[in-house]
Amino acid sequence: MTYQSLTYDVRDSIALVTLNRPDTRNALDLTMRAELADVVMAMRDDASLSAAVITGSGGSFCAGGDLKSLSESRRPTTANRKRIQNLHTWLPQLVDLELPVIAAVDGPAFGAGINLALAADFVLATPRAKFCAVFGRIGLVPDMGGFFLLPRIVGLQNAKDLVFTSRSVDAEEAKSLGIVKEIHPEDGFLDYALGFAGRFKAASRDAIGMAKTILNRSTESDQRTLGELESYAQAVCMESDYHHEAVRRFLGKEQLAFDWDRD
Repeated sequence: MTYQSLTYDVRDSIALVTLNRPDTRNALDLTMRAELADVVMAMRDDASLSAAVITGSGGSFCAGGDLKSLSESRRPTTANRKRIQNLHTWLPQLVDLELPVIAAVDGPAFGAGINLALAADFVLATPRAKFCAVFGRIGLVPDMGGFFLLPRIVGLQNAKDLVFTSRSVDAEEAKSLGIVKEIHPEDGFLDYALGFAGRFKAASRDAIGMAKTILNRSTESDQRTLGELESYAQAVCMESDYHHEAVRRFLGKEQLAFDWDRD
């Protein structure tokens, strides 16, 4: 499928989404938002996928919202509200996408860009990556799910620091805050991210998907609710062909198909 502001490709069961407006440092305009919504639904419905990578072109991940398009005309307050509400028709689908999602961040991830990265399960970064909840510099509050995502990942006090000060953090500080999982040199970075995603190819998508759905609700659910979700998910997984084959391999002293430590 052809898009105007991004590219979408599937490489050996790994979905690769590349934000592709390098002249604007991949700023999110309305076209890119609509295309991201379409891509998220495509990934959700493609049972052949084992993982996904989201990255940006031209040495940037995403510079945030497209301020030029925002400033072209004044709109009624209700129209601005609708503009943000429309993000939440597809963003939760990305956050809850039932497969591992990796954000490969090279260069700036500012404003909506940092929150798009945080919507992934793992953030990989190059040394030149920078992260910034920049909204306060222009008198705005975080959008693109920032109020939900940021404090869950960095903690409430660190979230307040990043939002109130609108300061940028480099890759090393982002790693210390829990935003970034691993830092890799620019050379070969995309191949590294695809390789990281590829390690999930032999995993059970169903088990990871259900675990992700429950983990994403773990901070707002009580123990009894999580126990019920756990019991239903485990009952489904225990009847899967994947589980029965893994048990057969284990009892037969064969290598398991998915073993992160071995791989």
